[in-house]
Amino acid sequence: MMSQPQFASAWLVSNGRVLASADIALTPKARRQGVIGKHHIDGAMVIPQCKWIHSLGVKVALDVAYLNSANAVIKMQRLKPMRIALPVAQSRIVVEAAAGSFARWGLKLGDTVEVRDTRTEVIAPAQ
Repeated sequence: MMSQPQFASAWLVSNGRVLASADIALTPKARRQGVIGKHHIDGAMVIPQCKWIHSLGVKVALDVAYLNSANAVIKMQRLKPMRIALPVAQSRIVVEAAAGSFARWGLKLGDTVEVRDTRTEVIAPAQ
């Protein structure tokens, strides 16, 4: 029997405001699955220890934010379906959401984003 990808629930918080609910990809299988095959994305997907992504098999355009070891947004991009993004060397966490989400949230370069896992408190920046 095939195991399901494992995700944890979280909140994305910036400047004291909750931006969105999120799923955190906890396992290699969850990291590979991400938002592949989804026709609609509610909230966001958080991929820890990640420097690049692709949208092969993804049905919708994505807003993508790359966070550094201090959880600061160092790059943002819009990625259409069936594309491969270039790696971002300083990236430690990637946040994916439906295209247009970052504008609605007011997210911009330099913002610090806390990923508050509902099981614990805050996912520590990668060391």
